[in-house]
Amino acid sequence: MPVALLLLAGTGELPPSTPDLGKAGAPCRPGETGPAAVIEVVGLRDRAGLLKVELYPANDGDFLADDNVLIGTGKVFRRVEVRTPQNGPVTLCIRAPAAGTYAISVLHDRDANHRFGVSIDGIGFSRNPKLGWSKPAAQSVALGIGPKPTRTTIVMNYRRGLFSFGPIAK
Repeated sequence: MPVALLLLAGTGELPPSTPDLGKAGAPCRPGETGPAAVIEVVGLRDRAGLLKVELYPANDGDFLADDNVLIGTGKVFRRVEVRTPQNGPVTLCIRAPAAGTYAISVLHDRDANHRFGVSIDGIGFSRNPKLGWSKPAAQSVALGIGPKPTRTTIVMNYRRGLFSFGPIAK
């Protein structure tokens, strides 16, 4: 079902992002057999808050773009959000609309406020690029997803000092 792109009355601005956008059809079904990414999440700082995995088109213009805009223009956007498991390995699964190349992000929303807080939250991307202060290029995170579930590992990154992001040193 298409989602209409609504503008705030007379302002020309998009409404705030809604955590429910992109969730329809995104979670994997039990025994998933279609195109999907099965993601092992490693390097969590702790087990607080939420984990949010998002699937985007693998191009710079759409990667990490506003979910309202992507859905409103008929582009691929999927989201799965779960409470961070309190123990054990963390595996998330997100369905893709078809086999193809996508960009995936995982947010560790430690305070569960549905926003990325640079000083508190963690972030990871498919293919685990080295992070700086700007978003990685879509090409560096582009992941091929086949007609059956594709397994991958995403390493979480957190702010380290004033000027860098990276995995937690063990």
